[in-house]
Amino acid sequence: MITEIAPVPDRVTSEPARPRRKRRAWDEVPRWHIYVPLTLYLLFTLVPFYWILLFALRPAGSTSLVPWPMTLDHFDKVWNDRAFATFFQNSVLVGIATLVMTTLVALAGGYALARFDFRVKKAFMLALLCTQFVPGALLLVPLFEIFAKLQMINSLGSVIIAETVFQLPLSMILISGFIRNVPASLEEAAWVDGCNRFTAFRIVVLPLLRPGLIAVGSFAFVHAWNHFLFALMFLSDQGKQTIPVGLNTLMSADSVDLGALAAGGIIAAVPVVIVFAFIQKWLITGFSAGAVKG
Repeated sequence: MITEIAPVPDRVTSEPARPRRKRRAWDEVPRWHIYVPLTLYLLFTLVPFYWILLFALRPAGSTSLVPWPMTLDHFDKVWNDRAFATFFQNSVLVGIATLVMTTLVALAGGYALARFDFRVKKAFMLALLCTQFVPGALLLVPLFEIFAKLQMINSLGSVIIAETVFQLPLSMILISGFIRNVPASLEEAAWVDGCNRFTAFRIVVLPLLRPGLIAVGSFAFVHAWNHFLFALMFLSDQGKQTIPVGLNTLMSADSVDLGALAAGGIIAAVPVVIVFAFIQKWLITGFSAGAVKG
């Protein structure tokens, strides 16, 4: 007796079930809960800038909410009649000199903190951190006495030194943190090849510190450019004053020229905006790397 064997059905291949995607918290938030706060914040940020442009570009005495017809009379007034060309030149000199001095000294000090161990290292680092809690106004009297004895009052050199001293603690901490992220073995390999410590640092380490140096230098430049107190106290000659002090001269006890003040504010803000527009990538990288604990 022959029994028929039922054919074995083909194996059904089925795709494995895809895991269900977990719903994240922000997937359940309505879009307007995000866009409305961002729009309000954007308006809160941009409206003051538009108001400054409005006063700077519309004619004197106009009450229009649109700067039309536009005029550059306010810019011509502050640049030529109010000596803003001289203020701008002095601010550039102070900013660049502070940038160079702060970067060089912070680079040397930061390397020492990152690569050498000495007995009072922790106490020195703590002292650097504590200096950040001291307001700049408390330094005016001792600095004024020192500069008076050195006969440096009413000179740009006094402002440059004061700004450099004020910026050094934070700059050294940032640079030292950035150098710690560079392996010491790279320098040791250069020593084996016959380089001394300075040559190894210049060839191997320094190129890797570009983001940190740009971050420290830009921070020092912007602070020196915007700082008002040191320039006001140490400079008495109008031909040596900087832009923040020049803006203060546009305001008097009786009246304020809003058009000239707005134009001067734009002149003061444009260099800083340009600097940050070109170095924002390096600035974020440098500050984030320098803040890493070694």
